[in-house]
Amino acid sequence: MGQRVWTGILAAIVFLSLLFFGGTSYTILLLCLSLIGYFEYVRLVGLSSRNQYASWIGYVGMLYFVIPWKEWEISMISPLYFIWIMMFLFMFVTVISKNKLHIEKVAYLFLGIIYIGVGFQSMLSVRLVSEEGILWSFLIFSSIWMNDIGAYFAGSYLGKRLLWPTISPKKTVEGALGGLLLSIVTSIVFYVIFPDTIDFVSALTVGIIAGIFGQAGDLIQSAYKRKFGVKDSGKILPGHGGILDRCDSWLIVFPVVYFLIF
Repeated sequence: MGQRVWTGILAAIVFLSLLFFGGTSYTILLLCLSLIGYFEYVRLVGLSSRNQYASWIGYVGMLYFVIPWKEWEISMISPLYFIWIMMFLFMFVTVISKNKLHIEKVAYLFLGIIYIGVGFQSMLSVRLVSEEGILWSFLIFSSIWMNDIGAYFAGSYLGKRLLWPTISPKKTVEGALGGLLLSIVTSIVFYVIFPDTIDFVSALTVGIIAGIFGQAGDLIQSAYKRKFGVKDSGKILPGHGGILDRCDSWLIVFPVVYFLIF
């Protein structure tokens, strides 16, 4: 427990500091996290070293989404066409490998590009959206974290009815409701403190999204880790697991918030 707490504190200090300063430092942080996350994902889906060339296609595709091309004033092809190119390359890999790398594996890699790439790209986009991007980022992260805390304590002390036992045997309905409630309360507190920047409807929307989609993100990762028979996506964070273990809610919440609000 001590190791978990100290790792969490240190990671939070580094992450929040770079989030606050923004700019190149925050961009590099998210690029690094996305690369580590995709590495964990590739290993999790069981790709061997002999299929590494297919993984590199995935790394390139994932980074394409995360890199802030517009911020750097670089014109690139549209995401829609790039997705098609990635699909073609992955499917062609199955041909040149004579089906030794079959369609299921490349489908996993293709899915990882969207899941991880768009997730981290949305985190960066919210931070860069305007001068108030830092406040919006803190609001979203805070709502996600309070959702986790509320779900943990409500589930520990009040939990009776299992939420989704076949996917996550410890999560309860009471825990989910507790997380949602604390997430909404957190977002409203931000509105009360910063009414000139964050309107009530947007704050409430963020709270609801973080409370619902944050838990959905956690369940999604639980589902695919159960599919591959692993407990954690990695070991880079002692006591916490991997990057994907810590970012599972972020990867779902930020795209939804960005689509609906920005």
